[in-house]
Amino acid sequence: MEHWDDAKWQLKNRINTLAELEARISLTDVERAGVLLAGSKLAMSITPHFFNLIDPNDPNCPVRRQVIPRLEEGWTAPEEMADPCGEDSHMPVPGLVHRYPDRVLFLVTDRCASYCRYCTRSRVVSGVGEQQLETQWEAAFQYLERTPQVRDVLLSGGDPLLFSDAKLERILTRLRAIPHIEFVRIGSRIPIFLPQRITPELCAMLRKFHPLFISIHCNHPKELTTEVHDALGRLADAGIPMGNQSVLLKGVNDSVEVQRTLVHKLLRCRVRPYYLYQCDLINGSSHLRTSVSKGLEIIEGLRGHTTGYAVPQFVIDGPGGGGKIPLNPDYVLERNEGRTLLRNYEGETFEYPEPTPAPAEALASLREKSSCCH
Repeated sequence: MEHWDDAKWQLKNRINTLAELEARISLTDVERAGVLLAGSKLAMSITPHFFNLIDPNDPNCPVRRQVIPRLEEGWTAPEEMADPCGEDSHMPVPGLVHRYPDRVLFLVTDRCASYCRYCTRSRVVSGVGEQQLETQWEAAFQYLERTPQVRDVLLSGGDPLLFSDAKLERILTRLRAIPHIEFVRIGSRIPIFLPQRITPELCAMLRKFHPLFISIHCNHPKELTTEVHDALGRLADAGIPMGNQSVLLKGVNDSVEVQRTLVHKLLRCRVRPYYLYQCDLINGSSHLRTSVSKGLEIIEGLRGHTTGYAVPQFVIDGPGGGGKIPLNPDYVLERNEGRTLLRNYEGETFEYPEPTPAPAEALASLREKSSCCH
């Protein structure tokens, strides 16, 4: 298709309105009502590339559930909140989140190529939420310069890779000029939503700023198209390590079978499955959230049944600002001063004894033997 491979054409031709959506697929009543409500919470926007993955005949298509609004978004469950990760309360400077001792989250934009309906930052992302993102650039850079314990900066938003090569290069150059910042990460769904953006020119620019890591966001195997595979290959060939962060979503990827296919395809794209997130308690997300036990069941179904490289860490962001808390199935059955009782993925139990200190008389005997050798 003419212009299909051009990122600017993809952005210009995004599906943003109810009329554009209904001209292409038949919506359910729940979806139509959701689209009408979307303008007051989180905008709808879908790139042609990603829209092309939607099954028009299946209202439960896993790609469709991620980007087409639904009526349920308008209802807020009692446990949900606007800022489930407590980011606003950890901002020393507007746009800069300092939650962990040695790293910061730098929110550089409020726009994405497409908008995920479970977006953790829907309060600020897309321009129609409850708040506006007001990043104070110079104040943020000055904070980083005078805070030597920060060694790791994660650029996120919104999506930093929406910036032009020149603007992104200016940001990275400024960060690299700060001696105590050891490496930079970029969180992006652009390789999935808009693989046409991952040009050779972008990759050549990024490789100048190593060590540089990119965390992509892919939730379902259908998202790893040939175009995405090639885009990720260009980033990998530029020497950029990549990890994937999935969100566990009801009706999208909440089965061992889907997750196993996903992680295997990711590895073939040279992307390490990194995190599997329990969906944050964002307002209007209850229809997409699963139980915590479902995530543990998935990890149980992966661990031991495939390579360790394919098993992500299942985490929950502690509601209200607790940070990432790792969860694992109960492999430790019992622990005391003398031993730890373990089980493996097959359910077999094994005892691991704690270290036994060498007796003084044994050490004395060894000293005598060693002295006789001289």
